[in-house]
Amino acid sequence: FLFKFLVIGSAGAGKSCLLHHFIENKFKADSSHTIGVEFGSKVVNVGGRSVKLQIWDTAGQERFRSVTRSYYRGAAGALLVYDMTSRETYNALTNWLTDARTLASPNIMILLAGNKKDLEDDREVSFLEASRFAQENGLCFKCFF
Repeated sequence: FLFKFLVIGSAGAGKSCLLHHFIENKFKADSSHTIGVEFGSKVVNVGGRSVKLQIWDTAGQERFRSVTRSYYRGAAGALLVYDMTSRETYNALTNWLTDARTLASPNIMILLAGNKKDLEDDREVSFLEASRFAQENGLCFKCFF
């Protein structure tokens, strides 16, 4: 089986670092902003079957939105990422969610991910607030690092 999976969200939310950690199982201490799109793949076991994930890490900057929109076609799932220390990345979630639901398959599975949990002292978005957003929008919810 082969599934296309997107990593979407605002610039600086930590999308590329999450992808790197998932693919390489290593933490990436620093990263520059993605230009256009980055790609990674990984074979995972799901219910005893091998599934290959094609993971597309899209640029979060507004100037790349028209380019990255073409990558939504054929996506089975998306990881919608925000930085829990940045109210701005959280406030932009509705726009990213609208793009995913408009441009991808109507059956796309979307997981909301709060990133940078290791910076708890700088938190601007509460777990409860994000959990409520996920529930209101029919999303799965997880906090990382």
